[in-house]
Amino acid sequence: MTPTSAPARGHHWLWPPMLLIGVATATLAWVFIALLSGRQTGWMAVLAALEIVFMLRLSRFPAGSGRVAVTLVGTLLVVVAANWGIASAYVGGSMGLAPWDSALRMGPFMAWTLFGLANGVAEALWVLVALVVGGWLAR
Repeated sequence: MTPTSAPARGHHWLWPPMLLIGVATATLAWVFIALLSGRQTGWMAVLAALEIVFMLRLSRFPAGSGRVAVTLVGTLLVVVAANWGIASAYVGGSMGLAPWDSALRMGPFMAWTLFGLANGVAEALWVLVALVVGGWLAR
């Protein structure tokens, strides 16, 4: 190390805001695409996992089991938030509410019921594929 060179600093504090940005944009994109297509679009779970892995790598989150765990939790958070948003948009639209108003009024029991009615085996497989791909790429 030369006397004029600066020591390499880790930017490990960047990962929470980067994770938040990744979760928020993946959730909004999933809800938007699902509402435009009229389908649940379970394949968006894989794109959400890829985005979370990318954001964690971009923020220089150290590789290992911690990054895998954060990726898996973030992916599941996107799945739940996106399905909550899709359900609240459909329910709120029929009642004349904006999606964000409906999302705040919808309880967990109703959300779970709508989640079970709207999603089938294909969506569950997409979520499983997203977890496997996200966990593998986050190593």
